[in-house]
Amino acid sequence: MATTTEAVSKGARKAQRNYSFLFALTLIGILLLLWVILTIATPNFLTERNIPNLLRQGSMIAILALGETFTIITAGIDLSVGAIAGFTTVVIAMLIQAGVPVWLSIVITLLVGLVIGIFHAFGITKMGLPPFIMTLATLTSLRGIGLLMTNGATISITDKGFTDFATLDWLGVPSLFWMVVLVGVPSYIFLNHTRWGRYIFAVGSNPESARLSGVRVQFVIYLAYSLSAVFAAFVGILLATRIGIGNATQANGWELQAIASSVIGGTSLFGAIGSVHGPLIGAFILATINNGSNLLNVNSFWQQIVTGVLIIVIVFFDQLRRRGR
Repeated sequence: MATTTEAVSKGARKAQRNYSFLFALTLIGILLLLWVILTIATPNFLTERNIPNLLRQGSMIAILALGETFTIITAGIDLSVGAIAGFTTVVIAMLIQAGVPVWLSIVITLLVGLVIGIFHAFGITKMGLPPFIMTLATLTSLRGIGLLMTNGATISITDKGFTDFATLDWLGVPSLFWMVVLVGVPSYIFLNHTRWGRYIFAVGSNPESARLSGVRVQFVIYLAYSLSAVFAAFVGILLATRIGIGNATQANGWELQAIASSVIGGTSLFGAIGSVHGPLIGAFILATINNGSNLLNVNSFWQQIVTGVLIIVIVFFDQLRRRGR
């Protein structure tokens, strides 16, 4: 039984490593090319003020994309990550306003994210709802719940130590970017060097074969959606430090950016293919496009068009690659 499980896992991992390595080099090349083009096109791009701003812009989407990737590898999807981030800005703002210590407020907020992730997995595994429908329902519900909690208003966060965090630099690098490293390193170890990481790929490849091989498929789905929601709650905390308020309408549309970053980073929407570094690079490619467009005064609508075209092209080539197996 264990031997069969390992065979399933190794097959998925081998295909993943080969594809991921080449694709990562391509992504890095695209990112560097964009930086060179923008450096030539505008003197305001490669400056001490703009680069940290670019890193801050990309960091929160990168963490969202990483959490999203766990669900996509299982051949699912989480449309609620942006709503979770917005909702958790309200949660942590209300806790801090109520006098709860910051560290405890952070822990409680992350636990709220965990509960949401468990709820998603319950709906998918026990109620038989498609991930698209389950997380879409949460997307709309959380916005409404957050607005009811605040009566449609914003909640100011007066704890200066908390709100100053987003403006800090460590070794000349914005603190928000270090949070990407903080999340990314253990995620890489988990996905590539643990049994449960291998099981995530196995479930995305063929859930029935994984089940027959002894994999606890339902538990793996709980794990993937819990990670996605906790990462989204963490982004909500970081967002609250940056804007200094709790507002349920924040992070609107970020779920699409997270999915786009994951797909651009080489995660297959058909499951079983994905990495940690791909979505992170993909997020900064999107952040670079958006940042450069703003500096060049390009209409923001074109940014959305470029993102959509990138998704279509990458998914198309992913289909061709799968057919050629």
